Amino acid sequence: MKYDVVIIGGGAVGNYLANLLAGEFKVALIEAKTSFGGKACTGIIGAENFEKLNLPREAILNEFRGAVFYSRIQSFEIKRKAPQAYMVDRKILEKSLAERAVKKGAEYYMGARFLGFKNGKALVQRFNERFEIEGDFYVGADGVSSKVAQEIGARAEAEFLSGYEVEVVGDFKKKDFVEVWVNKDINEEFFMWVAPVNESLARVGTFGNYGNLMRFLRLRLLKETQFVEIKAGNVGFGFRKPWVKGNVALVGDAALQIKPLTAGGIVYGMLCAHALRYAIRRNSLDIYEKLCGDIKKQIAFGLRVRKLFKALDQEKIEKLFEVLSSREAIEVIENYADFDDHKKTITALVKHPRLLARALRVTPMLLRYLVI
Repeated sequence: MKYDVVIIGGGAVGNYLANLLAGEFKVALIEAKTSFGGKACTGIIGAENFEKLNLPREAILNEFRGAVFYSRIQSFEIKRKAPQAYMVDRKILEKSLAERAVKKGAEYYMGARFLGFKNGKALVQRFNERFEIEGDFYVGADGVSSKVAQEIGARAEAEFLSGYEVEVVGDFKKKDFVEVWVNKDINEEFFMWVAPVNESLARVGTFGNYGNLMRFLRLRLLKETQFVEIKAGNVGFGFRKPWVKGNVALVGDAALQIKPLTAGGIVYGMLCAHALRYAIRRNSLDIYEKLCGDIKKQIAFGLRVRKLFKALDQEKIEKLFEVLSSREAIEVIENYADFDDHKKTITALVKHPRLLARALRVTPMLLRYLVI
C-alpha cells in the first residue's frame, strides 16, 4: 500500500491535517483506537480561530463570553457581548473532520497500532494482522507520548504533568462563563477550572495530582458522587526537537505544540498543520519549523509566564489579583484579550505604565519573565 502522506494518529489535529491534504494527495491515516474521542480534554477553542479553521459547528456544546477569576480570597470578572470561545465535543469534532477527509478520498485504518518504521515503511498491527504502509511523507500526530517521535529520536525539553478532569452534575446557571481558580494552597502546580457544558453539567479539572482536584471540588461544593465521567491524561510544556527528520514530521501534541498557560493544543496544532501542508506541497519538510515560528514564540513566552507562576507564592498572587481586578486592568483585558494569543493579552497589560508599576511593586521578577 503506497501513499503520498501517511498520518499516524487520528486525534483532532491528525484528522484536521488529513482533511487539509485529502483530494490533493493520496492520504492514509492510522489510528490505534477503534473509535474517536475519549481523550481528557476540556475542548475549549477561541471563537476567532474556530471560524478561521472552518471547524464543524455541530461539535459545539457551549459558548463562552467571559471568565471569572478566583484567588483564595478575591475574584474578578472579564466579559464581552459576543462569544469568545466554544466548548466542543471531541468525539464529534474528530469524527466530523474524519468524515470530511474520507469524502475527499483519504483512507483510514482504524484500530491499527503503529509499531515503528521498517525499511522506510510504517509497520502496523490491527488485531492479529501485521502489515506495512508506505508513504512519501510520514506525519506523527500521535500525542504527547508519540511513538513516531521516539522512532526519529526526537527529545523533549519539557515539563510533563498529569491532568485530571471530571464531568460533574451541579448548578451552573452562569453557563457562558468559565471559572479559573488560582490557589496554591490547593494546587501549587496549576490553576483549577470549571467549564459548564450546560446549566447542570460542567467539566472540572486541573493538572498535578488527583488529590488536588478532589480538594478543589470540596471547596467548590461539588460532590464526588455526582461525577458522570472521569478522564486523565498527560501534557508536556516545552519543546520537542526535532520536529522533522528526513521524510518524517511531527505535529500537534506529538511536537508539543501546546499552550503552557492553559495546556490547550488543538489550535496550535491545527495552525501548524497548515504550515505542514505548505511544506509538503513544496516537497520540503525543512521549511516546516520556520513556518511555525509564531507558534514557537507563543510557546516560549508561555513558558516564561509559567516560570513566573511557579516562582510566586500565594501572597504575591493575591496582590497581583488586586492589580488585575482594578478598573484599568479589566478595561485592558476586555479590549485586548485573545483566547488563543496569550502573549497579546499579557503584553497589553505590561505596556500599561500604571499597571506595570503596581505589578513591579508586588514582584520585580516581572522584568525578568514578562517585559519584552
